[in-house]
Amino acid sequence: MPNLRYGRGTVTLDIPPSLSWDSLSYPASLMEASPRLSLERIRQALASPLGSPVLRDIAQGHERAIILISDGTRPCPNRLMLPLLLQELNDAGITDEQVDIVVALGAHRRHTPKELVELAGEEIAARVRIHNHSSDSEDCRYVGTTKLGTPVEINRLVADATLRIATGSIQPHALAGVSGGAKALVPGVASWRTIEHNHGLSLKYPGQAGEADTPLYADMVEAQSFTPLHFVLNVLLNHDNEVLEALAGDLLETHHRGAQLAAQYFLLPAHPLYDSIVVSAGGAPRDLQLYQALKPLRNAAAFTRPGGKVLLVAECREMLGSGVLQDWLETMTDLQRSTAALKQHFVLGAHKLLHVEEVLKRVEVHLYSSLAPHWVDLLGFSPVHDPSEWILSVTQQRNVSLAIIPFGSLTFPAPP
Repeated sequence: MPNLRYGRGTVTLDIPPSLSWDSLSYPASLMEASPRLSLERIRQALASPLGSPVLRDIAQGHERAIILISDGTRPCPNRLMLPLLLQELNDAGITDEQVDIVVALGAHRRHTPKELVELAGEEIAARVRIHNHSSDSEDCRYVGTTKLGTPVEINRLVADATLRIATGSIQPHALAGVSGGAKALVPGVASWRTIEHNHGLSLKYPGQAGEADTPLYADMVEAQSFTPLHFVLNVLLNHDNEVLEALAGDLLETHHRGAQLAAQYFLLPAHPLYDSIVVSAGGAPRDLQLYQALKPLRNAAAFTRPGGKVLLVAECREMLGSGVLQDWLETMTDLQRSTAALKQHFVLGAHKLLHVEEVLKRVEVHLYSSLAPHWVDLLGFSPVHDPSEWILSVTQQRNVSLAIIPFGSLTFPAPP
């Protein structure tokens, strides 16, 4: 009986032995890693950076260094990376007092003091100042405008630093094509105005998950040319958040190589298409909020035949994950009216309703979660109280094909 991750626990699917089903996942050999290997791979990446001197050489003579780290909705081994990065800076003569860590929240909620310690680890939190990013324009500095018209406003602490180091994880991404790299700066430490304009480019330039050179990501790269990232440390993670690959050095070279590796690890052929699919977001932190859990839902829909059914298993302990999304969901007349308005004027946060519409045009969506029932109804989803019973109900007819996607946040459809 398969166990699907759900928050910090699991959900067991009780499937009759007579019922056939497929698992959409990757060969176990491809996802092999371990804590020991994770640390060693990060060490090797820092020792042999791509297109760049080692960090300790780059850091020589700098007075203030900033390290950007992912927030709590993004799995990333900060506790492994930060001590090694600080050692490189210390070796270059930069003391801990000259270093600040900024959590690249983008437009996500700020973290509590306890969460900041959990992100970085107690040792690092005791050594270095850790800050939440603020996306208010008054807390950011305007540094330039991109060719596509994005006004670039960057966190003042980051903009004022003489040395900027970005960390993050690389995987396919529906808007940017591939995550990591320049995303640490925009949207990571940019103003709401900057993020909204950049993400709004997706209306004109829709991306394809796994495509490295999207106009939206190119806009992010151009934004960092005004406030350069001097060194990047990115990782590719498996479903246990262990490091499959680590890449360090120049922004463009690490991201180009990372995108190639991400295609090998995370893209699966989207055929055959299934009548019904059960998809887990992969547990916490990937299913903390519906805002994040919509990503595996979109992935699962791509593996489902038009008119088919998808059951999303995602706890959503933090509910929707966006006040703007909640406001639009609760106050607009209906989904169709909301998405029509969003296609005329992009609104950050509410734009997730465009993703909901995209999925619902293709499949029926059923949801097993702790989300408030009225939100499930307003989204156009159907609540499910027992995933095993749901499977039995959708497979009553003969010849119904069923697939289970245990790690939907890391399982992307390959381009046709």
